[in-house]
Amino acid sequence: MKKIFLLLLAACTTSIWSQKANIPGKTDWFDPNKPATTYCNPINIGYNFTTHNHNGIPESRRSSADPVIITYKGEYYLFATNQAGFFWSKDMSDWNFVYGSFQRKPGDDDQCAPAAWVVNDTLFYVGSTWNRDHPIWKTADPKSGKWTRHVDKAMLPTWDPAIFQDDDKKVYMYYGSSGKLPLVGTEVDYNTWLPKGNQADYAQLYKATEVEDIQRPYGQIKEVAILNPSAHGWERFGPNNDMEPAPWGNFIEGAWMTKHNGKYYMQYGAPATEFKGYANGVHVGDNPLGPFTYQKHNPMSYKPGGFVIGAGHGNTFADKYGNYWNTGTCKISIKDRFERRIDMFPAGFDKDDVMYSITSYGDFPIVLPTGNRDQTKGASSGWMLLSYKKPVTVSSSEECLEVETHRMDNGGKKVYEKFCYGSENLTDENIQTYWSAKTGNPDEWLQMDLGRQMEIKALQINYADHKATQYNKAMDIYYQYKIFMSDDAQNWTLVVDKSKNDKDAPHDYVELTKSFKARYIKMVNIHNASGLFAISDFRVFGNGLSEKPKAISSFKVDRNKLDSRNAMISWKKQNDAVGYNIYYGIAPDKLYNSIMVYGDNVYDFRGLDKGTKYYFTIEPFNENGIGTKNKIIEVK
Repeated sequence: MKKIFLLLLAACTTSIWSQKANIPGKTDWFDPNKPATTYCNPINIGYNFTTHNHNGIPESRRSSADPVIITYKGEYYLFATNQAGFFWSKDMSDWNFVYGSFQRKPGDDDQCAPAAWVVNDTLFYVGSTWNRDHPIWKTADPKSGKWTRHVDKAMLPTWDPAIFQDDDKKVYMYYGSSGKLPLVGTEVDYNTWLPKGNQADYAQLYKATEVEDIQRPYGQIKEVAILNPSAHGWERFGPNNDMEPAPWGNFIEGAWMTKHNGKYYMQYGAPATEFKGYANGVHVGDNPLGPFTYQKHNPMSYKPGGFVIGAGHGNTFADKYGNYWNTGTCKISIKDRFERRIDMFPAGFDKDDVMYSITSYGDFPIVLPTGNRDQTKGASSGWMLLSYKKPVTVSSSEECLEVETHRMDNGGKKVYEKFCYGSENLTDENIQTYWSAKTGNPDEWLQMDLGRQMEIKALQINYADHKATQYNKAMDIYYQYKIFMSDDAQNWTLVVDKSKNDKDAPHDYVELTKSFKARYIKMVNIHNASGLFAISDFRVFGNGLSEKPKAISSFKVDRNKLDSRNAMISWKKQNDAVGYNIYYGIAPDKLYNSIMVYGDNVYDFRGLDKGTKYYFTIEPFNENGIGTKNKIIEVK
């Protein structure tokens, strides 16, 4: 009996750990020192863990939002909410953290929804506050982490601020976050940072204590943008723009100004950060304080479907080659409705000066710029998702739990959901679900079966930090792992070796130096940052080496005759497609917005504007490529 037991034990051990038997050692498919040519959303930065009991929620979780990326001295600087510092990069892919807390006391909001801008060749920074006691910071050497106070106490109550310096060197501030009030803006005195004009005009502002009094226009502080959800469907509150009236109002926030061809583009985020339809809109004017007119193409940055969901409250910047990019906030909203990440999409202005952002395949690998280029079609690498719904075996799985989601239903009651952490969550393209092992120990593992040999070009590992114990920033947070590939699940090749990594990379994007053909992929944990070894999605990109899907038949867009802000979109489901991209816009050559759909053939779209004629088309995609778009449909 003892002999039989030992034989069975040996067989089980061989089955689980046979991948160690034929590892050839270091390979040439991944070089951590070689600059990437692509990136993948969410942006892979060391997102800070929230402070203990942040928003009254005890669970540890990472989060950031409200990004601003600035080009300064040929490099890129990224500022975002509550990061205990900021990030810089040479190429918009490899981001480095600089500790630079601007907080003066615990609990202040100097790091919430910050603004940054280059004023007179110096980098300026200001955080959010309703109080009139916050500094304006500046530096000529941001990587040093040393900042000085340009103004010790600025009197403007800037929440969600934006700084803009015009060509004539005049400086402007924009701010506001409200479900009732507009965004406002004013010219400021460079030396005092007080609003221009007679200071007596602002006496009531300086004394005000209520937010509704603080954020109103005063004197030369002008209204620059306000929502009109009764006409603009996408500005409506709710998970699918479906809560009317909005219980807390339809939120406008995230001001940003971009000047192009003599026109001023006043950007804003709406209708709320926790919804899939969180987007950036834009109003256009001839002066930095308006008046502004709602751009016909709106929202200008919109991503309600796919793995990354949401594109609101960010900024627009030009890279060092002159290409524009739009940043935004994407949602997770599970451990906290403000659990969020950051995304970035190709953007620009077309021949008619229409401002746009291209989010189609915006959570697949995107080609980084090497020169000035046309971005009206985006910058997709063409590498397709290979991992969707593929089966995964794992070393262990956590038990299911019923937990408070920190979300509210339409009646304002807390929502509780049963969460399971099974391996199916690794390939469902849902950033809100995740697999978790029972421990964070070395040698916890996952193994994916692609079904056949495919050409692999890149991977994205999205950590979930389940049961993390870390709060706020620490400099010893990192992940280590190895990735093996095989055709038979017996003979394994080490393709990615991150066993010596010491950089925080919670959405680690790995671009291979050359493609690798394999059917099986195995990831083995070595070191976990905090909590259990948990991954939201293990995403694989490349080419499936087979046939692209055929064009879709029976594509229909039925606009609601009683409420033209709504339309029901339907099409015939195809077995050769894993997903679909719906494109729409205000002209056949301006189909800039898109909606990605997996596993369905109908979409309830509630983001149209009354009185606007639209054009629609659709395309299928699978592991092998993108099918032909349908004939464009006019929808009046």
